[in-house]
Amino acid sequence: MSGRTLPPSAYEPKPGEEFVPLTAGETLTEFTLKAVATGIVLGVVFGAANTYLGLKAGLTISTSIPVAVLTVVAFRVMGAFGLKHSILETNMSQTVGSASSSVASGVLFTIPALFMWGMDPAWLQLTLLAMSGGLIGVLAMVPLRRYLIQREHGTLPYPEGMACAEVLVAAEEGGEQASGVFWGIGVGMLFKLVTDGLKLVPGKFAIGLPFRASLSASVSPPLIGVGYILGIRIATVMVAGGALSALVIIPAIYLWGSGLTEPLFPETEKLIRDMNSAELWNRYVRYIGAGAVATGGIITLIKSIPTMIESFKLGISQISGRGSNGELETVRTDRDLNFGLVLGFVAAVLLVLTLVPGILGELDSIPVRAIASLCIAVFAFFFVTVSSRIVGLVGVTSNPTSGMTIATLLGTSLIFMLLGWTDTAGKATALMVGTVVCIAASIAGDTSQDLKTGFILGATPYKQQIGELIGVVTSAGVVVLVVMLLHGTVEGGLGGAELPAPQSVLMKLVIDGVLDQNLPWSLILIGIGIGLAASLFKIPVLAFAVGVYLPLYTMAAVFLGGLLRWTLTRNVPVEEAERRRERGILFGSGLVGGGGLTGVLLALWVAVSGGKPIPGVGIELPHVVDEALALLTIGAILWTMAWFIRRGEA
Repeated sequence: MSGRTLPPSAYEPKPGEEFVPLTAGETLTEFTLKAVATGIVLGVVFGAANTYLGLKAGLTISTSIPVAVLTVVAFRVMGAFGLKHSILETNMSQTVGSASSSVASGVLFTIPALFMWGMDPAWLQLTLLAMSGGLIGVLAMVPLRRYLIQREHGTLPYPEGMACAEVLVAAEEGGEQASGVFWGIGVGMLFKLVTDGLKLVPGKFAIGLPFRASLSASVSPPLIGVGYILGIRIATVMVAGGALSALVIIPAIYLWGSGLTEPLFPETEKLIRDMNSAELWNRYVRYIGAGAVATGGIITLIKSIPTMIESFKLGISQISGRGSNGELETVRTDRDLNFGLVLGFVAAVLLVLTLVPGILGELDSIPVRAIASLCIAVFAFFFVTVSSRIVGLVGVTSNPTSGMTIATLLGTSLIFMLLGWTDTAGKATALMVGTVVCIAASIAGDTSQDLKTGFILGATPYKQQIGELIGVVTSAGVVVLVVMLLHGTVEGGLGGAELPAPQSVLMKLVIDGVLDQNLPWSLILIGIGIGLAASLFKIPVLAFAVGVYLPLYTMAAVFLGGLLRWTLTRNVPVEEAERRRERGILFGSGLVGGGGLTGVLLALWVAVSGGKPIPGVGIELPHVVDEALALLTIGAILWTMAWFIRRGEA
């Protein structure tokens, strides 16, 4: 394998060019006890850390790349004792281990609301619920792999999947190939430590404008790296959505509501004129963004139906045996789990949810559970497709899973309202439907990134799919246990000052709003209108809608990375532009990995220290100095990246 690197077709194949996976035609060890066990251990550790982080800050960190990096380290240590490994074994380990962060996201965004309603759910009930969502999400991705990963190769970059592939190849090959990735990892870790660890620099740069408008950009090496990988077009569309929210929608809400003398729902305490930009975004723009994301998802699904049908036809041909002697059965890198087995497992999960009392809450009758299971089947299939496409553009960390969950809760709660199930038990069952769908959508995004890595490296898809299932089953109980332990041990419990669980508070608000019939539908309808208008003007709806939903500072960092790529690759010879693109993607992949790895390590510190804050320097600086430091740090990240990309040129 000496000297092997990823070809240009791994990123953007030329018209008519077919990508050949790195290890195609080779027979390598892949699904081994060493790989699976290492992945399980890393997944459990990162799942626990991400659980605390999500309850504290309302977000989780994608662990695919950190798990890949630590797997490389672990395998090299094993190598010192004579245990050899292949690159596909390393990939299998990160596939198993990365599932935990997605399970954690789904649990954290929903389950704490049960405790806020004063309920006391059992560990087994919540674990089975989390497992059900994870299994459905992985299995639903099986028939979509050929379309989203294989056919859309070159269109959907799957930045974290590509970053994982770069990390693993670089670790195997060393030399110049390793240089770019590990330089990026080092720089990413350094700047992440400076901002989120030592807190020498604020996490974002922001300038306040009149009427609560603001310009902001995150001091985030991973997001800048993602932007370079995506390129200027998609990055511009996404930042345009963010600019619409920050520079148009928020000022419009402020101007319209500044004369109100009572709080405007969903806010129940503050007047609009007393709210800052972040509060206006959190209390109002999120609903608008959720409506836009749901609309973009529906449009995406409609456009994907023909190719999805083709994927299902391929699966059905496996069941009937028509493909038994064909290429699909003989090419290792194109073998999925048997489609009949997939359908059987999905049906079994839905049947368990329908027939086993207690898993879906206290509305304990088979007809009720059957309707809840039907809602799960419909919404999960829809948002698995949407999630997989979104993460293909922006990565798992920026996947608006909460927006998809809001849409699920809206639909389910409306059905429950029409059926008269509006008490606390009905609310809990609606939330549990949202939990399963949220985990399914989240794990589908993670599975997509892992399958992209496998596609590039030449892994066996069905073995990766089994690895994802193992990762779900082994991490679900740990994540749930951590949630329950924190609720019982931290002062104030879930929803309190120490663990505010902001995403769950939002989900609770949605369900209460629908079933108590006081939801701000006007905001959601505005979001739907934005999505339809974007489609009318041929703007990529989903990318634009994600920009509307996520804060501007997130999208601005992505845009700066795309802008840097455009600046460095224009007005230069084609060969030089290609070299800069590849070197930049290597470095950007490292930034994603380094930032993610440091974020997980910082989260582990918080978890191990029992909730104590990460020790910072504690220096109070004037606001203008903080903003200047943030701006200079963003400039330093961009300069460092540009310096490395252009290093060695005449």
